[in-house]
Order: sequence, then structure tokens, then C-alpha cells
Amino acid sequence: MSSPTTTRPRSVAARLGLSAALVAGVVLAGPSGAAQAAGPYERGPAPTTAILEASRGPFATASQSVSSLGVTGFGGGVIYYPTSTSEGTFGAIAISPGYTASWSSISWLGPRIASHGFVVIGIETNTRLDQPDSRGRQLLAALDYLTQRSSVRSRIDSSRLAVAGHSMGGGGSLEAASSRPSLQAAVPLAPWNLDKSWSELRVPTLIIGGESDSVAPVATHSVPFYNSIPSSAEKAYLELNGASHFFPQTTNTPTGRQMVAWLKRFVDDDTRYEQFLCPGPSGSAIQEYRNTCPSA
Repeated sequence: MSSPTTTRPRSVAARLGLSAALVAGVVLAGPSGAAQAAGPYERGPAPTTAILEASRGPFATASQSVSSLGVTGFGGGVIYYPTSTSEGTFGAIAISPGYTASWSSISWLGPRIASHGFVVIGIETNTRLDQPDSRGRQLLAALDYLTQRSSVRSRIDSSRLAVAGHSMGGGGSLEAASSRPSLQAAVPLAPWNLDKSWSELRVPTLIIGGESDSVAPVATHSVPFYNSIPSSAEKAYLELNGASHFFPQTTNTPTGRQMVAWLKRFVDDDTRYEQFLCPGPSGSAIQEYRNTCPSA
């Protein structure tokens, strides 16, 4: 495996340089004529709705299985990663399935997200009955394995990490974000958790709920979770029209699009994706969308 190019540190000077370039309307082009990254963590071409809604993004990907026998703290899983090493290192995200479910139930998210320039580990839990607090710890253990021991660790920028999950896995992503505030993003999907208050959260969090969820009804889960997170943390709430608790278990374009845009904006600090957060998605598939609207 060839070594990726080292990325530049996220410095005040870099941010000021990016702002100046944006104000001046500068677009940098490479030999192929494609727009090059104006900021140190931007990866891939300028985003469009078509790119975000496609089944795959601009990066070719590969995957590898992780045996439960070779890891501690979680039950193994699958790693998906961009095969390119020409754009430097990538941010990474760990994703947990829900109660009694395996990674295969939401595995479409792995290659989908990886193809936009992320390393993804979809985990198997230690047991199918693990509760959210345990799933949160397992997500963090998976990130530690990914960045410290995995065969793709050289492709990852360990300062740009995120978590996500479905149902109790979504509740687990809130637990992980609470206990590790250095994370760059969290994306709970139809989250379930007995803890309804997350006022301590400082991690940018996108919650996606289903209007017709009878397992973790949005009125008693997603909405109070969202409302309790301070606006200073950056947060968004997307409610899918007519969706059940199990909407993440089949390919769901609004979910895929918004997850990628959120990860790009906060893990990659890529302000080109701001347009997909503010004012945000609309249309027949969307019941409601709220956002603190981060400043570009």
C-alpha cells in the first residue's frame, strides 16, 4: 500500500487563506481542469445535488473484513476506504447497527460514504442485545482500532473522526459524542436512548428520524434529543415523511445525501457543502428540517 500525502495542519492561517480565496472568487484548477481543494481537507470535485444523490460518489473504494478475534472492545466488522492516495489522508467514521441487528442491515452506508472520501468502519457489536452506552464505547473502540492498528491507518487523519448508528446504535453515537468531545461529527439515525437530555454535547450532530417511527417515536426520541443539544454545538434535525423506524435498512437517498453533506462540512471542514445544510433539503420525502445553520 503506498503512503498518502501528508495533509497540512488546520491552522488559522489556512482558514484565513481559504476565506480570502472565496471572497476573491478564486478557483484553482489542476491538470485535468477539475477544481482543486481550496482548503486542506477538501476532497473530491465541487459538490452537486446529482453527485450527492448518486449511489456512489467520485472515489473508487475497496473493503476488507475485520475479524472479532483480532480486535478488542467491539465485535469486528467491515472497513470501506477510498483506493486513491493522491489527495492525502481522509477523515473516518464508525457506524453501529441497531438492537438485535448486524452490520449487514445498514451496510449500504459503507461504500456510499467511503466513495465521497472517508474511511468507514461498520461494526458488529459484542452481542446483538448491547444497549446504547455499550454501543457508544464500541464505536470509540472501533475508531481507535481503525486509526492505531488497522491496515488502512496510514490513510486516516486521526484528528477528523465521526460516529453514527441506527436505533440503539444511534443512541450509542450520542453516547460516544458525549464522552469524546474531540469528535468532529455524529449522525444518529432513528436513535433510541432512555437518556433524553444531551445538553453536554459539543460535537456537531445531525439527527435523522422517521415520521412514522413506532419503535423510537420522534416525539419522544429524535426531537427531544435535538432540542436538548446546545445550538453552539451545531445541530440539524431531518424528519423523513412517512418513514418507519427501519428506513436506514434500505437505501435511502435523503439519508445518504444529508449524511455525506454533514460529514463533509464538519469532518472535512469543507464549506462547499454549506449549501446543502442551509436552507437544507425539501420536497415530498421531507417532513421537517431544522438547522442552526453554521456560518461558512
